[in-house]
Amino acid sequence: MSTTMNLTLKPGAMTLSELRAVWTAAAPLTLAAEAFPVIEAAAAAVQAIVAKGDAAYGINTGFGLLAKTRIPDEKLEQLQRNLILSHSVGTGELMSDAVCRLILLMKIGSLARGYSGVRPLIVNTLIALYNAGIMPAIPAKGSVGASGDLAPLSHMTLAMLGVGQVRVNGVLMDAVDALKAANIEPVVLAAKEGLALINGTQVSTALALHGLFMAERLLEAGMVSGALSLDAAKGSDSPFDARVHEVRGQPGQIAAAAIYRKLVSDSAIRASHLVGDERVQDPYCLRCQPQVMGACWDIINNAARTLLIEANAVTDNPLLFKDGELSVVVSGGNFHAEPVAFAADTLALAIAEIGSISERRVSLLIDATLSGLPPFLVRDPGVNSGFMIAHVTAAALASENKSLAHPGSVDTIPTSANQEDHVSMATYAARRLDDMAQNTAVIIGIELLAAAQGIDFHRPLKTSPHLEHVHEQLRQKVPFYEEDRFFAPDIEAAKGMVMRGELSASCKELFTSLHP
Repeated sequence: MSTTMNLTLKPGAMTLSELRAVWTAAAPLTLAAEAFPVIEAAAAAVQAIVAKGDAAYGINTGFGLLAKTRIPDEKLEQLQRNLILSHSVGTGELMSDAVCRLILLMKIGSLARGYSGVRPLIVNTLIALYNAGIMPAIPAKGSVGASGDLAPLSHMTLAMLGVGQVRVNGVLMDAVDALKAANIEPVVLAAKEGLALINGTQVSTALALHGLFMAERLLEAGMVSGALSLDAAKGSDSPFDARVHEVRGQPGQIAAAAIYRKLVSDSAIRASHLVGDERVQDPYCLRCQPQVMGACWDIINNAARTLLIEANAVTDNPLLFKDGELSVVVSGGNFHAEPVAFAADTLALAIAEIGSISERRVSLLIDATLSGLPPFLVRDPGVNSGFMIAHVTAAALASENKSLAHPGSVDTIPTSANQEDHVSMATYAARRLDDMAQNTAVIIGIELLAAAQGIDFHRPLKTSPHLEHVHEQLRQKVPFYEEDRFFAPDIEAAKGMVMRGELSASCKELFTSLHP
């Protein structure tokens, strides 16, 4: 893809920055011209197999345990349509437009690599849906992450057939009406095309990428709010000394410590207690931030590498390969989403830990015996409860994340009469990342409010230039907590800053090396 508004997809060569851009906003999509001859050759190979009459799984046979059932040529179109209708059994809330855009993009890229045997018509129809902003109504639940994301991808394919509902500009409408308005003809699926569309890990991967991109924002926001908490509590920046981290050698830790040093550099609050401070060491939630956040950074980047490979992968079944002058059909198991499940599980660990250490800093700040600040960060405590119950909310969400962080990949359940007897649960593993990220964003938002309150109690002293800018941004949305007031809107405002990436945007140059 290019970095201009018009995105040119080169199958197998997408980058994470391009995937982030599609996740963030829609932009017109075109497919690189060199992809079409490859697509056409694979489609012709499928037609040759049909004409020859030999049985080939997914082309002229039944599916799963019914693979031995030979289907007559005159029923192949009906076979593919029935496959989509019978497999559209999802349930639950609909996936967001951001996730749907990623699903469509990755499915286009996978089919366009020329191993799936679909006609150019299929790829062009998916591109037309994407460019028209027609988002298939895909329920979030119903996939076990093996044999492909069958149910959710079937719901995606329904939109191409003009069946069911879609979402356009946030409004649900019948697919047939949306296609007509966009001048898109409903497709009639040819041999293998239905199976190629619904086999694959694109839904699991899209959900995991959604979790990855949120985890990146949470990591940055957690580092900014953690640095602000350090100054609010008059903590020491000595634990960020580069020598400490170099002798350990962990790359994420070394990089995180460098960012913390820059975040708190030139703080007048820090300068005010360099001499005469009786404290020898800060609690771990302040002192060990590079160790914790650096470790989170490392596993987030490891997950990113896995998910980028998967985003560019061909994961349907069976696949077409050239063997000399002949095309051969090979059945395999690329639809098994174990790599995605493992990546999602490690992202869950990072998201939970980012929230966990943030909650500990909120607890520290409201405890006058540890922070040196007014109890519960409010004047006239007793009459005012201040941040008392805001911390309870943070604690509740941190605890909830502990349960949600239990790995999904260790679970499996047999399906399809034991033909599909080991599954990845990648779709669930990835889907639950959104709930976890929302929880952690609230925790960091509460910490941001608490830390900013602490900074205000140190006035006229100022924190570092970077953190003063963050403080100013917050105060434009949320005033100083002078006395008890309806607090939930303030927390939502701070959470919004976290989710939109506004905290790290205040000091963006510090985070340029964070993500691949």
